[in-house]
This record gives sequence, structure tokens and C-alpha cells, in this order.
Amino acid sequence: MKNSLLILILLFTADSFACSEILDSSLRVLDSDTEQSLCEYSGKVVLVVNVASKCGYTPQYAGLQRLYSKYKEDGLVVIGIPSRDFFFKQEFSEESKVAEFCSTEYGVDFPMFATAKVKGRKAHPLYKKLIAATGKEPSWNFNKYLIDRDGQVIGHYESSIKPESEDLVSAIQSIL
Repeated sequence: MKNSLLILILLFTADSFACSEILDSSLRVLDSDTEQSLCEYSGKVVLVVNVASKCGYTPQYAGLQRLYSKYKEDGLVVIGIPSRDFFFKQEFSEESKVAEFCSTEYGVDFPMFATAKVKGRKAHPLYKKLIAATGKEPSWNFNKYLIDRDGQVIGHYESSIKPESEDLVSAIQSIL
């Protein structure tokens, strides 16, 4: 009887955090050889941001870090994905420089992943799913996609929307 109950509890728990279609992919961790499944973030509120170190919007790293620090205990994960897709290739080509820049300039400790394509035919599968779900392709660096705990994309925020803007913060608070 105890084993049956334990199996039911484990099955219920596994089903509660089944990986959503949106998160069902992996990314390489920044400046490493480690692949990480995004399914690890199932059951969390996820903010996916395409970032760049040499952009007019780069100071948004500070706001993203504050947002992450404030709400991570409540279940928010900010995911940074560097991209060189836009004019002037505003990201370092060496991932070690990206990692160092984020750490030393902005104290970033939210998950950062390897440089990836975020638009067009060669976009990473995660971005293809985000674009399909919202109808919005990133138009520049620091576009943001908000995913709820059930893995549904509930919003897209253009680069000009700051991480600590009332719109984005209230959307995050409403699903935490």
C-alpha cells in the first residue's frame, strides 16, 4: 500500500511539472560545453530575453538582474540569450567576453546561454516557438517573452519596454 501511494505521488508530481512544448528544447550554457534542457524551468514563470553587450539597451541588464533578484524566490527565471542577429553585431564574438562583461558590469547571476540566432529561418527552435506563439519576431536586442507556469507564452515586450516597467512587472506579478 505504501509503495502504491508513493508511486501515485511521484506520478502526480511529474505530471504537474511536465515540460511544455515551448520549453521543450535545450540551449548550451554560456561559455561552456554543457547543454541544459529548458524543461528544468517547467512550473516557473520564465522571461526569455535576447541580449547584447554593446547595444543602447544594454543597461537593461541591471533591471533584468533586479527583477530576477526580487522575484526568483517566487518562481521567476530570467533567461538571457546573446544574439548577433542585428545590425552592427552588437555582441562579442567570444562567449568568455560576454560572460565576463555580464558578471563584472552588471552582476548578472540569472541563467545565461550561448549566443543563438533569434530570428529568421535559422532561429533557435525556442525562438521559432516564441515567434509562432506571439506572431512577434524580435526586432532588436532586449525583446522579452513572458511564459507562465503552464508553459504558455502570455506576452511579448519590445526592446523599449524596460524590465521594471509597470506593464511587465504587473504581468509577472499576476502569474507568480
